[in-house]
Amino acid sequence: MTTDRFEVTRQMAASPATIFDVLRSPQGHVAIDSSGMLQSAEGDPVSAVGDQFLVHMDREALGDLPMGRYDVTVIITRYEPDTLLEWTISGTIQPPIRHLYGYRLTPNDSGTLVTSYYDWSQIDDKYRKAGIFPVIPEAGLRATLGILARTVAPKS
Repeated sequence: MTTDRFEVTRQMAASPATIFDVLRSPQGHVAIDSSGMLQSAEGDPVSAVGDQFLVHMDREALGDLPMGRYDVTVIITRYEPDTLLEWTISGTIQPPIRHLYGYRLTPNDSGTLVTSYYDWSQIDDKYRKAGIFPVIPEAGLRATLGILARTVAPKS
């Protein structure tokens, strides 16, 4: 059995608003990235579906494809303040791949339950046949949540 999506969840000792501020920021994406591919970003924090920002990437961090440095545009596909942020990317590879990344935030008595997901169920057949998905492993999502938890943890 194969899957075209995974989700990982982690409890964080921070409010949804604090976490969402990091997630909607282009620089926040770079700061919490565990893959090493996101090098820097340009643009303002997003605030609606359709908002975009630019990310400078380095695929050599994964060591799987000789793509080197390139840019992608992050395009917000779902936006619910302090609750949900989802995006896709467009860049060097065309047609766009149509894979989705996202975060769901659920407040609770201990702070916020954060779910990160990666969905490649809508990718173009051209990319599916190449057998390169998922690009980011489930462990990568878990590691990014760890960095996010450290980033938003209350300072003592």
